[in-house]
Parts: sequence; C-alpha cells; structure tokens
Amino acid sequence: MRIGELARRTGASARALRHYETAGLIASARAANGYRVYEEGAVARVANIRYFLAAGLTLEDVSAFRSCLDGDVSSVPPSARALEIARERLAVLDARIAAQTAARDRLAAALATAPAVTRP
Repeated sequence: MRIGELARRTGASARALRHYETAGLIASARAANGYRVYEEGAVARVANIRYFLAAGLTLEDVSAFRSCLDGDVSSVPPSARALEIARERLAVLDARIAAQTAARDRLAAALATAPAVTRP
C-alpha cells in the first residue's frame, strides 16, 4: 500500500510515517515510480508506535520496543531495557503531573484570596 493509504488506515499523517521510517521503526520499498510501498503489517506496527507515543514515550524510546511492534503489544513481553525506559518515562510524567498540580493549587489559592472585582 502507498503512504496515503497507510496514513488513512492508521490515522497518522504521511509526514509522521516518513518520520517513523527515518527513525527506522517502519520500512518501505520503492515502486518503479518512486512511491513508497508498505506491507500490510505496517498497519499494526504504526498503530503500536502511535500507542507508545500517546503513552508518553519518544520515538527513540519506542525503538526499544521493536519486538512488540508487529502484533498485539500485550502478548509479547518487552525487553528489560524497554521496561526500564517505560519506568523512567512514568517517573517523568509523575513529576510533571506533580508540578502542574502544585501550580494549579497555587493559582487556585491566589484566586480564593483575591478581592472580588466588580465590572462597571
């Protein structure tokens, strides 16, 4: 299938697909006219890449999950390195959530003590 079809079937943009290919996460062949041609398995692979990206991993992180990308992600055990990366990303997300929660709480407290402003 060509890149437009893969994009339509996965919800990824053609630009994202080219980026995944540059990162070595998907592969294509070239047709005689120079168009990229992907195998059917690319649909599952792209869906899994997008799953990991949506979970907060980077493309570099996703490369550690290569053994999981071609099928049902939950049926293939990830490598020790992949689990380490996932734990590191979870810690980063937890820290960001804590920082955002603290900022929200400070803003809410400031608004709670601010004098009421009446509009003319």
